Amino acid sequence: MKRFLAFFLFFLFGITAYAGEPEKTINLYAQSAVLMDAESGRILFEKNGYERLPMASTTKIMTCILALEEGNMEDVVTTSANAATQPKVHLGMKEGEQFHLKDLLYSLMLESHNDSAVAIAEHLNGSVEEFVKYMNQKAKSLGCTSTYFITPNGLDAVDEEGAHTTTAAELARIMSYCILESPKKEEFLAITATPNYRFSNMEGSRTFSCYNRNAFLTMMDGAISGKTGFTGKAGYCYVGAIERDGRTFVVSLLACGWPNNKNYKWADMKELAEYAFANYAYCNVYEDIDLPRIFVEEGVPKSDDLFDRSYTKLKVDIGKEKELNILLHKQEEVETRVEFSKSLQAPIRKGEQVGAVKYYLNGTEICSYPIVVEESVAKKDLPWYFERIAKLYFCSQ
Repeated sequence: MKRFLAFFLFFLFGITAYAGEPEKTINLYAQSAVLMDAESGRILFEKNGYERLPMASTTKIMTCILALEEGNMEDVVTTSANAATQPKVHLGMKEGEQFHLKDLLYSLMLESHNDSAVAIAEHLNGSVEEFVKYMNQKAKSLGCTSTYFITPNGLDAVDEEGAHTTTAAELARIMSYCILESPKKEEFLAITATPNYRFSNMEGSRTFSCYNRNAFLTMMDGAISGKTGFTGKAGYCYVGAIERDGRTFVVSLLACGWPNNKNYKWADMKELAEYAFANYAYCNVYEDIDLPRIFVEEGVPKSDDLFDRSYTKLKVDIGKEKELNILLHKQEEVETRVEFSKSLQAPIRKGEQVGAVKYYLNGTEICSYPIVVEESVAKKDLPWYFERIAKLYFCSQ
């Protein structure tokens, strides 16, 4: 059921998602920030979460997930002159040097190497330009309409279509996809959670060591993934995921300080993660609904008597499990509304939908179960009337 709500709620909730006042004021360094429930895509807190800003190397989560989904990890990647001349931070690849694609993904995500990003892009789609087209297509397929990629590594860039930017809300959406929805989510999590990694080029002439720059992995219990970023224009950026007791949250931070304030992002991440775990928990909000029998106009009664009225039973079609778990703030309540026809017109068939039980959070519908007819009811027709009148006549003789 959690999956049923995913993506749908991402569009419906565009503000902090509970009605009451928070127990404490959330003070952040980031100019733009979002706390998201990764399962549903619901935004639980946002600060300028829909403002388009550069995102630096957090871009690389999209590069990585596309490489995992579309590439073969044993592919041999040959370094181009373009890749070899990328600015720091870089692996230091040489033109013509060859690597396994898998090894370059660790270089990409642990050390954030810009040359590895370009080499991966060129290998997968022939050129950076073609690869970023695919990045933008993927973003749109995830519902990200305010994200525009120009580079696979996140370096600041502008072209005739705009600037390399996203929003905190959409960056969180992309991260949620990477860790929970992608068919390669396990591989993504394994790479981004690796503390260190060592590999060689194909010739074995050079060996490289990569160390994970996502320090938050060891700062809080349950941290499972994340990606840092920095450019002069973007400032320090971060997107991270944390999971505990069945709850998975994603935090995205844009423009979270400039040198010498590189630790601001860790403080903000911790602030939002602690707030999430302290205030949100899954609750089963399913309600058993006692539905009345419904009159069926022109319906054949069970008694088959000419003067009896016809009724049918209704039921809520929820399946076997009577469970609807929703992540709620401790001050939130879900409202249940039951809507069905007060009378029906024969004929009706078993299983026909005649209403719905709807669940609302903060005035927005989040889930609906159909109310269906339990028993078929035929319509009284002329032959039925003639037969019943004939029986009355002959019985009275």
